[in-house]
Amino acid sequence: MQDVILSGIQSSGKLHLGNLFGAVLNWVNLQNDYKCYYFIADLHSLTGALAKYKNIKEYRKNIILNLLAFGIDPEKSVLFIQSQVPEHTQLHLILSMLTPLPWLERNPTYKDQILEAKNKDLNNYGFLGYPVLQTADIILYKASKVPVGEDQLPHLELAREIVRRFNNNFGEVFPEPQPLLTRVPKIPGLDGRKMSKSFNNAIYLDDDEETVNKKVMQLITDPQRIHVKDKGHPDICNSFMLHKAFSSDEEMQDLRNQCESASIGCVQCKKNLAQKINSFLAPHHEKREELKKNMSYVEDVIAQGNKLAKEKAQQTICEVYQKVGLEYNGL
Repeated sequence: MQDVILSGIQSSGKLHLGNLFGAVLNWVNLQNDYKCYYFIADLHSLTGALAKYKNIKEYRKNIILNLLAFGIDPEKSVLFIQSQVPEHTQLHLILSMLTPLPWLERNPTYKDQILEAKNKDLNNYGFLGYPVLQTADIILYKASKVPVGEDQLPHLELAREIVRRFNNNFGEVFPEPQPLLTRVPKIPGLDGRKMSKSFNNAIYLDDDEETVNKKVMQLITDPQRIHVKDKGHPDICNSFMLHKAFSSDEEMQDLRNQCESASIGCVQCKKNLAQKINSFLAPHHEKREELKKNMSYVEDVIAQGNKLAKEKAQQTICEVYQKVGLEYNGL
């Protein structure tokens, strides 16, 4: 039996280079070898800032267009919207009855974000229970593998704990989802922190050439290099880190040599980087513009994806209801 993969992306803003290299390009590769369910996590997007996401429908549209433009194939993958499959919330409710509060409170991501929270209302169950809904997302499709970076392993371990508790109480229903570890290249934002919509330091996938040029020129580079003739330190330079995503190993070695010998200045280095980013994005911009002219096709893709996802979700939730002694009338 072919392994099932489940992965989602929040519709809390437009997609940026960090999303592209951290998730989207990996999704494109995985769809050739697995049965893949990819979804727009619009319910998760409400976590912690309900009033902020008045543009959630526009964000969803932006993400869908970019996913299709960058190579998600609806003939190979099921692409759907989380909120359009209500079984996610139904399973989430049942799992929430089984999940002890200490399991959620010890989650390192929860602790970290509480400390870092600014202008967010995180004093609610939705934020604390985020991993429970995440677990429901995964096991609703009986996914056996979940593509994650190492920082997400605690969430997946919690999902397995919830699965074990359900299976032990009601009988074997769900496989324990295993991590499919992915090497996520470091994509720094314009200020050196992780590229993020929240930090307002991102280069977005639909930024035009002029916008990319302006943003790249804002990059903070080597703080120890004051003058053009000073030798550079590429390992502490954000521009150098971003070059890695768009360059071969040989090109990176050449760039390192030029930087360390001061044969290239930071301004020229950033101009070269902007050119690489624009060249990389150009064909996908063209594809996205074609899709915009054929929105009926895009809508059909999502409608079909929602239908296929719902069919699988209904099968699972029917089985779950029977196990816990309820009747399911959704079929």
